Amino acid sequence: MGAPLFSPGWAAGAAGRRSYVLLAPFLLTLLLVRPSGALVEGLYCGTRDCYEVLGVSRSAGKAEIARAYRQLARRYHPDRYRPEPGDEGPGRTPQSAEEAFLLVATAYETLKDEETRKDYDYMLDHPEEYYSHYYHYYSRRLAPKVDVRVVILVSVCAISVFQFFSWWNSYNKAISYLATVPKYRIQATEIAKQQGLLKKAKEKGKNKKSKEEIRDEEENIIKNIIKSKIDIKGGYQKPQICDLLLFQIILAPFHLCSYIVWYCRWIYNFNIKGKEYGEEERLYIIRKSMKMSKSQFDSLEDHQKETFLKRELWIKENYEVYKQEQEEELKKKLANDPRWKRYRRWMKNEGPGRLTFVDD
Repeated sequence: MGAPLFSPGWAAGAAGRRSYVLLAPFLLTLLLVRPSGALVEGLYCGTRDCYEVLGVSRSAGKAEIARAYRQLARRYHPDRYRPEPGDEGPGRTPQSAEEAFLLVATAYETLKDEETRKDYDYMLDHPEEYYSHYYHYYSRRLAPKVDVRVVILVSVCAISVFQFFSWWNSYNKAISYLATVPKYRIQATEIAKQQGLLKKAKEKGKNKKSKEEIRDEEENIIKNIIKSKIDIKGGYQKPQICDLLLFQIILAPFHLCSYIVWYCRWIYNFNIKGKEYGEEERLYIIRKSMKMSKSQFDSLEDHQKETFLKRELWIKENYEVYKQEQEEELKKKLANDPRWKRYRRWMKNEGPGRLTFVDD
């Protein structure tokens, strides 16, 4: 005989599907259910009306609300509360008085601010917009109390001040170091003697200053001459106000417009018209090929830049050859360096990629 037309398994599956179909709307209803009233626990004064808590009407002004709050705050303050005879209010015990005080404070915080009071009145008039009320309530409650723009401005100013003093400290350290280098110290001393600065320092300190003070003054004269004569580039250069973060942000639109204009001129002159690169453009291409910042490239010696230009490193093929030569030269230096040899031996014998066990 063949299988029956309606098997028990099929009937059970059909019943299960019908139960899921009936259960789905019920679950959806539970998810979308909303309180019928406007007053919801967790929002503003909870299930109490903030106006009723303070004993004022919805048309009350700020002065009337503040006066009602002060009276109730004095009455229910936990440190001052004394139950009055026949008092049947919410604060008949110290614990209930504290709860009443917090409720009064919440009602006042809600009604004293115009925007918050406007949202609260809207909630009373439109109780059906349940999720919207939740959003407005917590968006205001969790919003920062201080203007974000003020915080950003203060932070940028603080970073800029730190930048300036840090750069100035690095610059002074570089000058102090150069003052100890014989090459620069001798040149600065000769210039000071030619200008008569050292002789003046000794004359001024002849009767009034000690030898240490004269020596310090001469040291400052030599450092000032080095500052005026030497051009330090790179990370130890003299700090410029325009390099600070605050001024970089202020000048950002100008720099952006300048870059757009420069880029359009580059495309027009060299890509469209086919002009030859000038010295500045060639150095720019070389710097980009070397992946160096402007300050790093400017810190290079002039003879190095002249070598780059002579070897025509702005041409990609020439730069690849130069790069290969530098890598080979670096390998030779490392191969002859005793420290590098010790490091390679250590990596081969006892490096981090090898585990050894000691047998007892």
